[in-house]
Amino acid sequence: MIAKTETLALDAKIIVGIELRTTNSGGQAMQDIGALWGRFMEEQVANKIQHKASDNIFCLYTDYETDHTGFYTAIIGCEVSEVEGNEGLSIVHIPASKYQVHQLSGKFPEKVYAAWQQIWKNSTNRLYTVDYDLYKPGANSFDEMEVEIFVAVK
Repeated sequence: MIAKTETLALDAKIIVGIELRTTNSGGQAMQDIGALWGRFMEEQVANKIQHKASDNIFCLYTDYETDHTGFYTAIIGCEVSEVEGNEGLSIVHIPASKYQVHQLSGKFPEKVYAAWQQIWKNSTNRLYTVDYDLYKPGANSFDEMEVEIFVAVK
């Protein structure tokens, strides 16, 4: 569930990680992104990323075919200060933009899915450039994972 929303202008970022192409149709993205998370954790991708800016993990949604109903690319990775040394991984440049930042409440991972359901129903000014979930380290348990959703807006 979305606890609080604010709009912020944010600087550009570079994210390095692993990716796949998916769609929300028929629940496909839940399966695909779940498998991508499994791969990210199993292969310890975060430990392979060079020049990390922090221990935050990003799950990006970009290269939208149309809107949230069409195909898009999902990337799980970390912000970096430079791309050097990250050959073989996907590199995404998030442009400076205005974002609606949604702070979530509730149990993880259900709160993330519920929040995206709300966003999809109320998305009138989205840019469909790069949106992302930001996962912050330090939670006491998996259920308490702190997540914010960033949606690029006009």
